[in-house]
Parts: sequence; structure tokens; C-alpha cells
Amino acid sequence: MDFDYDLIVIGAGSGGVRAARMAATYGAKVAIVEEFRVGGTCVIRGCVPKKLYVYAARFRDQFDIAQSFGWHVDASFDWPTLVAAKEKEITRLEHAYASNLEKPGVEIIRDRAEVTGPNGVRLVRDGRELSAKYILVATGARPFVPDIPGAELGITSNEAFDLPRLPHSILIEGGGYIAVEFATIFAGLGVNTTIIYRGDCILRGFDEDMRRGLEAGLTERGVRIIYQTTIKSLAKTGDDVTATFSDGVSAPYGVVMFATGRRPNIDGLGLESAGVKLTEHGSVAVDEYSQTSVPSIYAVGDVTGRAQLTPVAIREGWYFAETVFNDNPLKVDHSLIPTAVFAEPEIGTVGLTEAEAATHGDVDVYVSRFRPMQNTLSDRTERMIMKLITEKDEGKVLGVHLLGPGAAEMIQLVGVAVSMGATKVDLDRTIALHPSAAEELVTFKSPSYSYRDCKRV
Repeated sequence: MDFDYDLIVIGAGSGGVRAARMAATYGAKVAIVEEFRVGGTCVIRGCVPKKLYVYAARFRDQFDIAQSFGWHVDASFDWPTLVAAKEKEITRLEHAYASNLEKPGVEIIRDRAEVTGPNGVRLVRDGRELSAKYILVATGARPFVPDIPGAELGITSNEAFDLPRLPHSILIEGGGYIAVEFATIFAGLGVNTTIIYRGDCILRGFDEDMRRGLEAGLTERGVRIIYQTTIKSLAKTGDDVTATFSDGVSAPYGVVMFATGRRPNIDGLGLESAGVKLTEHGSVAVDEYSQTSVPSIYAVGDVTGRAQLTPVAIREGWYFAETVFNDNPLKVDHSLIPTAVFAEPEIGTVGLTEAEAATHGDVDVYVSRFRPMQNTLSDRTERMIMKLITEKDEGKVLGVHLLGPGAAEMIQLVGVAVSMGATKVDLDRTIALHPSAAEELVTFKSPSYSYRDCKRV
């Protein structure tokens, strides 16, 4: 049977772009359909602009400690300048992504796509019907907005980067990555910031010391955190938005932001009518090779609900192309993924948390808390935390958790060692780089405490 294309990719985000580009380099005729902007969430309204805004917010801390090093700083902040600079950079990146697609011959179609069958795609605006030997769904995820009265008065991370003006105050509902990173951004830019979260501590699923350490760091920076409470309704009050909480209390804020998770972006794609099975959480169900229940349809990235991280989507897209178009079947290992939270203080983590490791056998835990050197001339008391979890008797490294300056950069390199199966003996054999925070990881002498038979001793 003849097809219009060997591959049609729906969604030009990180995973889709990598898959399309790699497939084209292997000789496939490829089209990628995107209804918004090339680059997806990460480039346009996620990782990249977020990190730029985090950099902007961190200057406040630097100005605070600059005086202890002899500097006298008189600084002011201009929100429109930051927004314009961000837009210039993501536009540059969007053009680069498009260029990288066009070089190997990928056709970029600016439209919305709908799957009509195992090999069929319809362009919604254009009305054309296209066919392909394979279809790859890479439509990512979208912010979840609770179904409450007045929800339309709130914003999500999509809108937060382009507010017309910096608000005097912001209420952020949620306790995950997005909530704490945007709390860092807005508080650092001088906005009165509050987090409201239904749980009893931010960053559920992370190591407990990292959670409590970040909680203390945010509080020290003036972020108010309200636990075990949710927003029940929003109402307009003059220029502000009044939030009514589950405990009956109401309060006005300049902006209310929902950071309550993300959902797979599958609405209107026609997947179920095409026979593609979904998981109980609404993600596209795939096997180890990213193949769906329909053999000719694959899916990668956030839409599969496996690990909502850009590098994971890129790796899945690459391995899909290797498997399908290069006769080189590859499976992504999702079991060991270094990750970071670009809050202030910053978190970097890889491997098992202490609670998880304690259920895996006898383990030793090494913990160090100290003031970062950049703060020692100032009156800042914030502590850096470094935690190493190993099998007993200086065995295999099971987890590394870092909180403080440079945590993300350190965890990327530590992740290499952990992925190679490094042991505590391997770390001990490494000569320390002094003075640095990272040297703590190779200078631990004895465990801070241990677990034997799942009990702390």
C-alpha cells in the first residue's frame, strides 16, 4: 500500500522534533504537524523561559549577600524588559528547531491533526486527509485547572510568563515542581507570594530532607505556605481575585495561579476511535518501545505519562526512530533519571529516596549540612544539604540528594557515576576538589545512621 508519508508526527515538542529529525536522517519521508509553535512546552512555555526567569529572580539573593563582599548595590527590576528578552530568546530557539527539522527534509505543517485510523490523519483547518505508514503522537501535556466556580479567573504556567504587569501578590495552588519554581520566581522579583497545597509538605515523592529543606528556604525568602487546604472558588473583586479556601477563609490576590499538575494532551485527537488504548489516568498506553495498542501508532513524551521531563521525551523520540527506521530496537530505561527542581534553594536528585531505599534491604545514610561558602561572610543562616544513600558496608550508591547552590549541575555529573553502578568505595577513592560543596560527596567518613531490617538504627 502506498502512503503519503513514511511517518507523520503530531506535535513539534522535544520528543516529536527529535523523532522526526532522526527518522528523516534515516531516509524516511516525514511530516510533522503542529498547531502552535515549534519547540513545544519546554522551549516556548516551560523549561527554557522558566530557567531564564529563575535566573532573574536569583539576582535578589546575590544583591543581598553582595554587601558582605564589599559591594554597594542599588538595583531595580523591570518586568517588561524580562518578558521581551525571554520572547526574543524563545523565538530564536523556535527558528533553530524549525531549521533543524527542515535540513534533513522534514515537512512542517502548521495545523491541528486528528487521527482517523491506523494510518490516517486529518488536518482540521486545511481539511486534507493524509496517510502514513507510521503515526507518532507527541502532543505533550497541558496544565490541569480544577473545576471550581470562577476557575477562569486564574492562570496557569502557560500565561504566567506573559502577564501584562507584575502583580502585587500571587496565590499559587499546588506543591510540585511548577508551584515551587514559580514561587521562587515571583518572590524573587518582589511579589508577595503564597503557596496553598492540599498535602502536608511540598514536593511529594522527593526525599524528606529535600522537602523540608526547600520548605525552610522558601519560607526564609518570604513565601507563605498554607497546607492541607484547597481553593474552593474564585471571584473578581476590583482589580484583584478573591480566593475562598476549603476552610471558609477568603483573601484577595493580584493573581491566582493553578499549578495543580498536568494532563495528557489528547482531547480531540481521535485516538480512542482509532483503537488506541489509554491508561486509567488518561495517558496513551505504550510498551517498552513506545508502541500503542495499534501497531502502526506510537507515542512519546508527556502524553504517555511515563516521566514528564524533556530529556526523557527526547530520548524516547530518538529510540523510536532507531527502532522503527534504523532496525535498531532500543528501550528507554526510566528507572534512573537525574532531575532537578530550579527553586531557591535548588534541588538535584538521582536514585532512591531514603524512605524507598529503606525497603530495599540494609542501607547506610550519609548526611551533611553546612552553610554554602558564598554565605559565610553574610548573616544568612541557610544550610546546604547533601545526602548519600548506599548499600551497607560502603556498597553500591542507591541515591544522591542535594539541596543548595549548584545542586542541578552536580547531580548531572553524579548521575553518570550512579548509572555506572558506583559504590561508596569508588567515591572514597576520588580525590576531593577543594574548596567546593561537591567535595562533601567524596569525604563522608562514616554513616550518619543506617537501616537494618527496614528499621533505622
